[in-house]
Amino acid sequence: MEQKTLNGSVRSDFKKRASRRLRKEGKIPAIVYGHTGSHPVAVDAHEFSSKFHTVSENTIISLKTGKKTYDVLVKDFQENILTGMITHIDFYEIERGKVLKAHIPIRLEGVSPGVREGGILDHPLHDVEVECLPKDLPGSIVVDISPLNVGDSVHVSDLEPPKGVKFLISPENVVVSVTHKKAEILPEEEEELEEEMGEEEAAAEGTEESGE
Repeated sequence: MEQKTLNGSVRSDFKKRASRRLRKEGKIPAIVYGHTGSHPVAVDAHEFSSKFHTVSENTIISLKTGKKTYDVLVKDFQENILTGMITHIDFYEIERGKVLKAHIPIRLEGVSPGVREGGILDHPLHDVEVECLPKDLPGSIVVDISPLNVGDSVHVSDLEPPKGVKFLISPENVVVSVTHKKAEILPEEEEELEEEMGEEEAAAEGTEESGE
């Protein structure tokens, strides 16, 4: 279980003007919600970005706001699509000793021989929802792709969950696969293909007319 600390301050003014002022001061408006209710707070933007290069649910954060400390996960956040700056954060307060649900990133390791041979690596599942106690929360789920040849795939059912962790996703979901490289069609071949398709469509139309 990975855990980091983050400093915050209590927020008492919830108007848009106050939120804009906080952002100009280099802070991010946020809220902590969970078993003790909702608590509006603000965190330092520089400290947050330096400690959390990627925003995900796999890290328990010890959020200190004056005399109060919350153990939280980042459940949601908003960002400015133009600047990429985070404009608001939703923290979820966890309870020690109580099962929680979180989305954990999937990390690929190794080099696939199928990709070396020209195959294409398809990675449709980037995270997996899990259920576990806070102490068992994994930082990531590692998938070794070094055995994958062209045509091979890894499903959720092939993954071994860490001790105390349960996957909350269909075991049939594909995590990663190596597919055949799409064949390139030359211009002349494409023209021939279109002619053949046109002849087939014409033949089909003729059959329908004769059956009327």
